[in-house]
Amino acid sequence: MKPYIKPKYEMADVFSMYGSTYRNSKKLPLSDHKVMNAIVSCRTEALGGHLDKCEKCDYTKNAYNSCRNRHCPKCQGMNQLKWIDKRVNEMLPIGYFHLVFTIPKELNSLCLMNKKALYGILFKASSETITMLCADKKYLGAKPGLISILHTWGQNLMDHPHIHMIATAGGLSMFDNKWIKSSQKFFLPVKVVSKVFRGKFLALLKKQYEQKSLKLLGKNKLLKSKKNFKSLMNILYKKAWVVYTKKPFGNAAKLIKYLGKYTHRVALSNSRILDIKNQKVSFKWKDYADNNKQKIMTLDANEFIRRFLSHTLPKGFCKIRYYGIMANKTKKNNLILIRKILKISLKSLYQISETWQQQLLRLTGFNVLKCPKCKEGEMHIIKIFDGYYATG
Repeated sequence: MKPYIKPKYEMADVFSMYGSTYRNSKKLPLSDHKVMNAIVSCRTEALGGHLDKCEKCDYTKNAYNSCRNRHCPKCQGMNQLKWIDKRVNEMLPIGYFHLVFTIPKELNSLCLMNKKALYGILFKASSETITMLCADKKYLGAKPGLISILHTWGQNLMDHPHIHMIATAGGLSMFDNKWIKSSQKFFLPVKVVSKVFRGKFLALLKKQYEQKSLKLLGKNKLLKSKKNFKSLMNILYKKAWVVYTKKPFGNAAKLIKYLGKYTHRVALSNSRILDIKNQKVSFKWKDYADNNKQKIMTLDANEFIRRFLSHTLPKGFCKIRYYGIMANKTKKNNLILIRKILKISLKSLYQISETWQQQLLRLTGFNVLKCPKCKEGEMHIIKIFDGYYATG
């Protein structure tokens, strides 16, 4: 196990050094102020915490509270492990496909001004595309299980809204409760998936436009003209929309490990920040257009902050959603039925060998109980203290 190495720089450092300048340069929504304040305050005395004392050597140490903001790079590791912990017994010993649904760049600015509406359309169009095609007997004639995860960024922090979807390699038959297994290759023609996805997305977008529920500000003001909106729609209909697919995972264990890489990511992890100085921020990124080469990008601090904050999500917006046989309302009963059909016992399912606490220790070297000084005694809370700032 590699020892945990604390990043030299963090997003909190960027906001602490250049946040005030950025705030003064433009009018920010309250949500962006809250994200910045939460990240700066995370695991500091501002949020309060408790005093731990070793029962053996009397060593004491302050432990400060986390902000728990879903955009904070420091708070996602534990949330990710807890999420995986909950998903373990929902995974079936079957194949799973990975799909990625991407929208054309012409929609990026419209998405930024209408995050809740456009990202909602992205979820709806992608999920309905797969469930509709799977229901067709020509392809499967069954209801699949889908887990969809929204990402809005590329490696360079620019706008790149896309959905990572995990789909079961098979599904429950539409009428007689049988499990229909798909082929090992992806069972839906990708070109058909792309065309249906495009059609559904643009139909939903047109509906939003006709209801006048879209914010059309800045460069999007031109779309207030029906003629200009129709012109944009024509361009989008002519483009080939990208849907990427991968072969099934071998087993649930690999799926669980794979899912963990996507579920609780934020736009930029602290480990990618290389330098902060002279009003600039340098970070490493992978250039997929250049054979996945690792590169370094340096941005003015204001532009770096702007890019990071452009990926914050509206309050209450769910970035992980479940459909088909995995839909929350019916998932429990569906899984019981499928296990019965496939004659699967709970004991035969993949069981995670570590608790999320044990995984946290293995991945970070952080043990919430052992004394960091004597390495033998256990730490116990002897005092709780309040903070002076609430993250909201």
